[in-house]
Amino acid sequence: MNMEARIRGIGMTSHRTRLRLIDRLRSSGIRDENVLQAMLDVPRHCFVDEALASRSYEDCALPIGEGQTISQPYVVALMSELVVNSGFLGAPVNKVLEIGTGSGYQAAVLAELVPEVYTLERIRSLSRKAIRAFGDLRIRNIKSRYADGFDGWSDQGPFDAIIVTAAMEEIPDTLLSQVRDGGVLIGPVGAQNIGQTLSVVRCFDEKPPQIRRVADVKFVPFLRGCG
Repeated sequence: MNMEARIRGIGMTSHRTRLRLIDRLRSSGIRDENVLQAMLDVPRHCFVDEALASRSYEDCALPIGEGQTISQPYVVALMSELVVNSGFLGAPVNKVLEIGTGSGYQAAVLAELVPEVYTLERIRSLSRKAIRAFGDLRIRNIKSRYADGFDGWSDQGPFDAIIVTAAMEEIPDTLLSQVRDGGVLIGPVGAQNIGQTLSVVRCFDEKPPQIRRVADVKFVPFLRGCG
């Protein structure tokens, strides 16, 4: 199957199958129509191994190798909705940093919604796969880098939003310092053996951050270093 046909999909990866997922997301509480359209437009099956393609539009996480997973569509949609609606005092969200590229799917969805997406991945093989997927899909507004996510991407900051796709026991100050005044950091917080909460941390230059807890989630741990 050539790339154009693969992107278009057939059977369990067809447009009709994707529409059924969108209906499930809407019934689960995702309301932003731009987010729902992005979830429809981005072919999730292009971010998983072909052996798992038929399961791409089930609302569940799937393995992508190296002990990592592609998040379930509901979580991707929810985090994307939190990002695009996070503008402070009506300001637009133009520049987002993702920590933990993984398969590249979350970054690809964000790229449909904001002008500039930056994404970091600490596992070289996953970073390479994601970059290849971005190229296959001709996504031009994602800048990707193989690096330790704890350090962020300071020379490209500050960011309107930072999204973290792994569970933080504590939020690194290095990331908070790269969020624009009034911007947000969004990600799961909590230890693996206690429980994790998807949280929105509103950052300010002159006062303490404000934390809003959104939902209980389960993510792989946020690890230091590169592999």
